[in-house]
Amino acid sequence: MSVNLQKGQKVSLTKGTTGLSSVLVGLGWDEAPRKHKFFGPKPEPIDCDASAFLLKNGHLSGKEDVVYFGNLTHSSGTVKHMGDNLTGAGAGDDEQIVVDLARLPSQYDKIVIVVNIYAAARRNQHFGMIQNAFIRIVDGNTNTEMCRYNLTDNYPGMTAMVFGEIYRYNNEWKFNAIGQGTTDMSIADLANRYY
Repeated sequence: MSVNLQKGQKVSLTKGTTGLSSVLVGLGWDEAPRKHKFFGPKPEPIDCDASAFLLKNGHLSGKEDVVYFGNLTHSSGTVKHMGDNLTGAGAGDDEQIVVDLARLPSQYDKIVIVVNIYAAARRNQHFGMIQNAFIRIVDGNTNTEMCRYNLTDNYPGMTAMVFGEIYRYNNEWKFNAIGQGTTDMSIADLANRYY
C-alpha cells in the first residue's frame, strides 16, 4: 500500500521490503488553465524537465553525475532517464527516472530529483502555473507504488523545484519529500547548489 507523504517527511524504502533492488521515480504535473487574449498568441506549453543528481558525500563531483534529457544514462548504467516530455499532457507520470539501487556504486550516497521549467524566463513561466504536481516511488520489481508526495504549496515566481531525494542511511534506502521551490533558471543553476 502506498504511503502519502507530507512536505519534509522521510520514509524508509527498504525496511520491511525484501529484495528491493530498483525503483522507478515517476514525476507528473499539469498546466493550470490560462487565459489568453482572443487575438493574442496562444501561450506556449510549459516544458518541465526532470533531472537526477548523483551525489558523493552530499555533493556533485561533476556534470557527468547529472542525468537529464541531454544525458539519459549515467556512466555506471544504474540511473536512467526514460525520456523528455515537452508539455506535461496526459494522465500519469510525465517523466520517469529508473534507479538500480543494488548496482549503484557505493560512493554515491544520495540522488536528488529536481525539475526545472525549460526557458522559463523567455516564456515568462513559473510553477504557479502548474497544478497537480507529484513525485512517486515505485518498486521496480513488483511495479507497486511505495510512496507518493503531492506538492500542495503555492509556487508563484518559482522556476525550478527540488522534489525529493533518495539517500543511503545505515545500509537502508530512504526517501525525503522536499518540495522546495527555487528561482534557478536551468539545470546548471540547480546543479550549482550541490557542488
